[in-house]
Amino acid sequence: MKKIVIQGIKFDDKSSFQKGARFAPAIIREVLNCGSSNMFAENGISIENSLIVDKGDFEINEYFSIEGITRKHLSEGNRILSLGGDHSITFPIIKAMKKKYNKIDILHIDAHADLYDEYDNDKYSHACPMTRIMENNLAERLVQVGIRTLNTHQIEQADKFKVEIHQMKNLGTIPKFENPLYISLDMDAFDPAFAPGVSHNEPGGLTSRQVIDIIQNLDAEIIGADIVEYNPERDFQKMTAFLAAKMMKEILGKMLEKK
Repeated sequence: MKKIVIQGIKFDDKSSFQKGARFAPAIIREVLNCGSSNMFAENGISIENSLIVDKGDFEINEYFSIEGITRKHLSEGNRILSLGGDHSITFPIIKAMKKKYNKIDILHIDAHADLYDEYDNDKYSHACPMTRIMENNLAERLVQVGIRTLNTHQIEQADKFKVEIHQMKNLGTIPKFENPLYISLDMDAFDPAFAPGVSHNEPGGLTSRQVIDIIQNLDAEIIGADIVEYNPERDFQKMTAFLAAKMMKEILGKMLEKK
């Protein structure tokens, strides 16, 4: 089985409202290792595993260097779990992954569709990564779950790129994936009651159990994932950090399942 590299991407320059997500990777690791729980995911697999290699955090001074960092880790034959960082990091990560994998499906769990063509005159804003991914043909399929902020422009973009959106108002059943799967988890997908430490609180969101169940019920080869938009500067008693660490364990545990 291929190794899984954990890379912390300390970058929030593309965040449109409040900065702070760049501090997330270190805090997520801190609570993961604080001793309040163990390292087992709910599927019975421990993430204290020789197949998981933590490369630490990377200070990002130039946006597109994220692609190079990811390509280096992929060149070692690895899958990737990235701790962000704002959601803009997903585009350069997927660019790197597309060079390794011919076909990629994306499961995007978020309150926001991130389908703006540009935001605040920036095509690489954290509000735009899914547009950049789809217009560059980097994904065969984009499935979005938990969306509850669609406007007219983003609906038009979704139609243009044939995005499959499961809005909170009619969540439905998550479809099966045929191609290697990348998971992009924005922490504001969760209702603020579960994850207050984000820059864009959006009420009416997913419960922690709902997202865990989505991950656990996936039947696909998971080649990579990111956990983004946790903002420690807005958290309460590290509630969101513990949830991000829990999701990190569950995603890694799922990636380690033998197929």
